[in-house]
Amino acid sequence: MEAKHRETVKKLDKATLRRSWWSWYVGNLSSMSFEWLESFGFAVSMIPVIKKLYGGNKEEEIKALKRHSVFYNTEPQLGAAVNGIMCGMEEERANGAPIDDEVMNGIKVGLMGPLAGIGDAMIPGMYIPLLLSIAIGLAQGGSALGPIFYIVTYLTTITALSYFVFFKGYELGTKSVDMIVGEAAQRAREAFNLLGSIVVGGVAASYVNLQTTLRISTGAEKEIIVNDVLNGIFPKSLTLLLVIFCWSLMAKKQMSPLKVMGILVLLAMTGVFLNLF
Repeated sequence: MEAKHRETVKKLDKATLRRSWWSWYVGNLSSMSFEWLESFGFAVSMIPVIKKLYGGNKEEEIKALKRHSVFYNTEPQLGAAVNGIMCGMEEERANGAPIDDEVMNGIKVGLMGPLAGIGDAMIPGMYIPLLLSIAIGLAQGGSALGPIFYIVTYLTTITALSYFVFFKGYELGTKSVDMIVGEAAQRAREAFNLLGSIVVGGVAASYVNLQTTLRISTGAEKEIIVNDVLNGIFPKSLTLLLVIFCWSLMAKKQMSPLKVMGILVLLAMTGVFLNLF
C-alpha cells in the first residue's frame, strides 16, 4: 500500500518548473491592458505546471487556467517568487490538499503589492539608476563599453534574481508569505525607497547640469552673473529645480517621459532664443 501511495503522489520536476519560470521571465508583460495587466502572462506561465499535474483532465485544466487569469500586477523580477509559491500550492492541491481558488487568489493578491513595493524600489528605483550611472561614465568619449556593461550586467543579475526567487518561492511555499508581508519586509521597503532616492539624487547631481548665461547690468562696468550668484547661494540650484520640475510632471501630472522630454526641448529652444541658456 505504501509503494502504491508513493506512485500516485504528483511531483513537479525541475524541467517543468524551469519552463514555468522561463515563460514568466520572457512573457510577463506580453499581454498588457488596464483591465488585466499581468494576469494572462501569469496564466501562461502556469500552463506547464497545469499540464504536468492535471494532464488528461480537461475540466481541472480549465479550472486551473481560470483561477490564474484573474487581475494580477507586481514587479516582474522579484514577483517571480509568487509564481514559485503558486506552483507549490498547485502541487499540494493536485495531491489532495484542501486548497481552494479563493485561498490561492487571496495569497496572490496579498503578495503582489508588497513585492511590487520592494521590487520597484530596489530595481527601477535603485539598481537601474546605479548601473546607468556607471555605464554613462564608461561611455564617455563614445566608448561602447558603457552600453555593453549595462546590458550584460543587468541581464545576468536580473535573470539570476528571478530564477532564484522563483525556486525559493516553490521551496518555501506558503511559509514565504510571512517573510514578504511581515514587519521585516516593511522595513526593507522603506530602506530601499530611501536608498533609491539617494541614488537617483546622486545620478542627477552628477550627470544633469543646467546653467544660465543671464547677466544683469548694474549701471557700472561690472555685471551680475546670475549663475554664479545662484551657485553661491545653493550649488546647482537650477539643476535641482529642473529635476523637481521633471519629477512633478511625471508624478503629479502623470505625463509620460516622452512628453516631458518634448517639454524640455521646447524650454531649451525658448531659453536659447531669449539668451537665458
